[in-house]
Amino acid sequence: MVMRDVQQKLTSTFQNFFNSEKSSGILLIACTVISLLLSNVSAGSSYISFWQTEVGGLSLEHWINDALMAVFFLLIGLELERELYSGELSNFRNALLPLFAAIGGIITPALIHFTLNTGTPTQAGIGIPMATDIAFALGALALLGNRIPASLKVFVVAFAVIDDLSAIIVIAVFYTAQVSVGYLAGALAVWLLLIGLNRFFRVMALLPYLLGGALMWLLTLKSGVHATVAGVLLAFAIPYSAKDGDQESPSHRLEHILHKPVAFIILPIFALDNTAILISPDWMQNLTSPNSVGIITGLLFGKPLGVTLLCFVAVLSGLCRLPSDLAWRHIFGAGILGGIGFTMSIFIAGLAFTGDIATINASKMAILVASLIAGSLGFLWLRLFGQAQDR
Repeated sequence: MVMRDVQQKLTSTFQNFFNSEKSSGILLIACTVISLLLSNVSAGSSYISFWQTEVGGLSLEHWINDALMAVFFLLIGLELERELYSGELSNFRNALLPLFAAIGGIITPALIHFTLNTGTPTQAGIGIPMATDIAFALGALALLGNRIPASLKVFVVAFAVIDDLSAIIVIAVFYTAQVSVGYLAGALAVWLLLIGLNRFFRVMALLPYLLGGALMWLLTLKSGVHATVAGVLLAFAIPYSAKDGDQESPSHRLEHILHKPVAFIILPIFALDNTAILISPDWMQNLTSPNSVGIITGLLFGKPLGVTLLCFVAVLSGLCRLPSDLAWRHIFGAGILGGIGFTMSIFIAGLAFTGDIATINASKMAILVASLIAGSLGFLWLRLFGQAQDR
């Protein structure tokens, strides 16, 4: 069996996660609209320049994208750890279908962008259409309520989490310009020390891990590797135990603590900063550039095509099968929602074209357009065809 045959009862942990992501998606939409409006009024230049204000030697934008987003990636790492140990990814066969969906949804958009931009300065944007925004995707599913089967929500969460992990790997490997081996070795040494506290000394207090994580973040920042990677590494150093009833382990406690601050403070601030885009008179023309076309077609067509085709191949080959209440129309609908890139795509755009404000803004506009269309189409598709499959 690939994923539990359901009419499945979702766990309280999953329900809390789902509800948090749903509300976060709604708030992110509001912050995006507010930021775009503020950026394009008469005082818009002041709003945009506000995010470049220096604090402690770094701009506010730098603090948001390197420090606050490291906390976001810590939460992603904790969620991934839970899924691997006791969630939908804990059983290899259960994880296969969303794994194939994620691989298809990563490779196909990347190939589309690469084909259109190979050999050009915008080739570095290949990672932009790879990502899926969990908050917005789950927000769309939440609006559908009981019209869709529970296993579809689990499927989307699982493949979106794998998507995020892949995006983190892409950031670490492809968007690191220069590496200071000494600082990187120091960060890895701190990480290994924290793992030792967990595995050998069974230290269950959170404070040593948080202090060590802060030091690891600083060393990673100095190393040249993007500092958000430290958040994910820290997550896997923090003790987790499935036999604690999924309630008592430090990992679960920290995940519970971080959910609301990340959903209702960090991601909204990220949206306010990173969608502070001055919409130029030729913004529609910019959407026809190879980079923008690669982003839009990658998210709108590459995601559903890659997700559906690779899942179909996996099922046809007998490696896995669909849950009993899902049909291919559900998988295709999930693939359409996977085209909502937003947070991760915007984040990668800033890394891909560092210092090139015009290309970053054009990329962000392409991401916003594609995400809006993908969210609307995915919602309409599943509203019309999302009823549970009778077998």
